[in-house]
Amino acid sequence: MLRKENTDQAIKIHQSLTVRPNLRSEQKVEIHKALAKDYIEIGYVKNAIEQAKKILLIEKRNIWSLKFLISISEENQDWENAALWSKHLQKISGKKELNNLSRFDIYKGLDCMRNGQTDDAKTFFEKAIKKSPNNSQAYKFLGDLYEKNRDLVKALENWKIYATKDKKSGIDVYHKIESALFDLGRYSEVEKFYQNLISIDKLNYEAIIKLANVLDEKGETNKALNLIENSVDKKKKDIRIELMKLKLSIATATPIELGHQIDDIINRKLKNSDD
Repeated sequence: MLRKENTDQAIKIHQSLTVRPNLRSEQKVEIHKALAKDYIEIGYVKNAIEQAKKILLIEKRNIWSLKFLISISEENQDWENAALWSKHLQKISGKKELNNLSRFDIYKGLDCMRNGQTDDAKTFFEKAIKKSPNNSQAYKFLGDLYEKNRDLVKALENWKIYATKDKKSGIDVYHKIESALFDLGRYSEVEKFYQNLISIDKLNYEAIIKLANVLDEKGETNKALNLIENSVDKKKKDIRIELMKLKLSIATATPIELGHQIDDIINRKLKNSDD
């Protein structure tokens, strides 16, 4: 209604509207909604929550109010209420937002980890997995917990699941998996791990580059180079793959050949900048 810098004045106006007689239910809802937004604007979180709850007293199935309360609970890391309001929203909308519900268990687990309550944290992470096996974050944090407890075997097991389920964020644990396998003396599994990821997604360039590095360190540079060359997308070349190819070619290519590769990378970079 009014601009942000006039929030205090807006609150006074909206408060005065609440005492007007003969207001329809939908009008009362809009006034309390405006007040909730006003209070959030100036950092009065408790007042905002109170206004959202007043909406639910008028209209029990108000989705905006429930989402508002969930959002505030998340920001305040009040996972109990976040889960409570989410369950309420689920009943009303008829949608089983299991990922959301399991996410709150994950946050509770993280709180426990920070407070040194490892057993409770483990319980919450396992609960999250049971609720929603496809919510991969729980596997990552469960792996971190096992690592903290010096159980690398179980840490590795959970990190692998996370890396497989979450193609994008799973990259974050590649180095953890490599280190754990080396610490456990299971060197050959590093190569198998990346091969498995590539079989799932042939355009997983991070896994391709990691595998190429492993092969190169084993002295199998030609095999690494073949892997990189076979991974190049002719229509849409990725600069990471091109740079890896350049790195692997240093030992065998002539200066002229290396120069051509560098020119190709520079020209493509300039073309992309122009686009």
